[in-house]
Amino acid sequence: MLECVVNVSEGRRPDVVSSLASAAQPCLLDVHADPHHNRSVFTLAGDDVEQAARSLAKAAVGALDLGDHHGVHPRLGVLDVVPFVPLDGTELEEAIAARHRFAQWAGKTLLLPCFLYGPERSLPEVRKTAFHTLAPATGPELPHPTAGACAVGARTVLVAYNVWLATDDLDMARSIATALRNPFLRLLGFDVGGRIQVSCNLVDPLILGPDEVYTAIQERAIAAGTDVTGAELVGLIPSKVLEAIPTDRWATLGLSEDLTIEARLP
Repeated sequence: MLECVVNVSEGRRPDVVSSLASAAQPCLLDVHADPHHNRSVFTLAGDDVEQAARSLAKAAVGALDLGDHHGVHPRLGVLDVVPFVPLDGTELEEAIAARHRFAQWAGKTLLLPCFLYGPERSLPEVRKTAFHTLAPATGPELPHPTAGACAVGARTVLVAYNVWLATDDLDMARSIATALRNPFLRLLGFDVGGRIQVSCNLVDPLILGPDEVYTAIQERAIAAGTDVTGAELVGLIPSKVLEAIPTDRWATLGLSEDLTIEARLP
């Protein structure tokens, strides 16, 4: 079974997000919409996940205009990131094959330039080099006039996780992000509607999980004279990652069994 975690550049209009969610049925497991990032994360899984991802993609490109978009999160397009993820018992090669099928379809049907990431390059590399030193793998050579471009990936399970700081000092969040960034952890500091956030991508959450990341950020914050005020999961978490954390820590970390991929699968 494959998971597909579609990141769309819209998080402020609930009616639009709801319409996009309807397009992803019956494979939709979760929607996380953030008005300040102006971004929604749609977690899909199931036997028809590739078709659900295409339906969502078509709806997003038809409904959204990158020229009208404002938000703190970096983005290539209205359909910003479409990663395919192998769940237990599925090989990465199957995700790579799904990635290629989706990119070919989106390039031809939606006229959307698609950049590939995964084993050959990371998503941050795509964001830095797209349309400069890196040409689209499929689709037109120039951005779509309203939809921009799309990064289509094949990767292992990743956990997106935000930690909030009790300060209004954005430079502190950025300093913490820089200090803790490593091959297993990608971080950025954001001012999100006046609240300071360290936004985290846990690239291998079985090696470096939410508990360790939260603690490391808290230690840096306390050393700088502040503290953390809480955390939130973006999307879902594999149950084996959650089970590696003591249950008495779950509430502090903003985690629960209901937020696992396995709990949402039909």
